[in-house]
Amino acid sequence: QVQLVESGGGLVQAGGSLRLSCKASGSTDSLATMSWYRRGPGKERILVASISRGGTTELLDGVKGRFTISRDNAKNTVDLQMNSLSPEDTAVYYCNAFAIAFQREYWGQGTQVTVSS
Repeated sequence: QVQLVESGGGLVQAGGSLRLSCKASGSTDSLATMSWYRRGPGKERILVASISRGGTTELLDGVKGRFTISRDNAKNTVDLQMNSLSPEDTAVYYCNAFAIAFQREYWGQGTQVTVSS
């Protein structure tokens, strides 16, 4: 199995930056795509950014140019650098990873990001 633990959330003013980090542990050899999702207040959880094992990235249109996703396969981590944050980015951010060996995805517990205006 795989465990995911996020860190780096918090309170920041509009225009500020935060860096989220997710550390995977357990059976990590077969981890494929790793992603960040978020669920804003009263909203559904949506995909924000994803990165393949080879480094191919995809970003939600609304965060392009502001957010960057990166991963370190040796350390089993995936980071989300968030710049120029706005109150609309306020959400609980979740790390997600798909493990080929188990043919299933795993989720972290979530980390709160609050952007004040």
